[in-house]
Amino acid sequence: MTDRLKLRILQLYPDDMNIYGDRGNLLALDRRLRQHGFEPEIINHNVGDKFNKDVDIIIGGGGQDSGQEKIQEDLKYISNKLKILAENGTPMLVICGMYQLFGNQFITSQSKTIEGIGILNIETIAGNERLIGNIKITSDKFGDIIGYENHSGQTYLGENTEPLGYVTLGEGNNLHDKSEGALYKNIIGTYLHGSLLPKNPRITDFLIQQAAINRYGKFIPAEINDGLIEKARVSAMSRPR
Repeated sequence: MTDRLKLRILQLYPDDMNIYGDRGNLLALDRRLRQHGFEPEIINHNVGDKFNKDVDIIIGGGGQDSGQEKIQEDLKYISNKLKILAENGTPMLVICGMYQLFGNQFITSQSKTIEGIGILNIETIAGNERLIGNIKITSDKFGDIIGYENHSGQTYLGENTEPLGYVTLGEGNNLHDKSEGALYKNIIGTYLHGSLLPKNPRITDFLIQQAAINRYGKFIPAEINDGLIEKARVSAMSRPR
């Protein structure tokens, strides 16, 4: 038996929304939680499952339009529970397709509207150009963030929603304003695959810190040697688009 404090990670729709290496975010969270002295418990939520609201961190990955359509009704069904968790400060990381569905709506290339759940005040319209390649952004909250984008959706932020950062390499939310991602309370939405968390431990630590404070009232970080991660970041940031 372990005397470690537990934190629960809920992974949304891994059967349908898990492309371009997004499962690596779960693996990075699991490892980082253990390094900080916690015992992670992983819960998967797929279409038709009973939603477990007693969780500490929520993550969701990208998926094709067909995947978004498949989960749309179930996501709407659990949306009120997700909204309560969001307003209460539960940390969440949503990538690409899930990022779009956490917004108000996504209009596909066939002019079909996929309704989102409105946690993030964003709207996405399918574009004619695919935005693909290495991406780097600078964030007031997390410093330099690196990843890989692969999307045709053009996302625009509404009121009370700030960007995760601004692009220094790549395209980001759209082709017009150089913003990337969105922040609201403890929710991070972004187009960065790669996967994101293994190369950006400041974001991983943010999710863990907020979860630990919510659950236990405090977070005492461990001293972690991120030398290898920093070498990987330097290498990744030197890559061409």
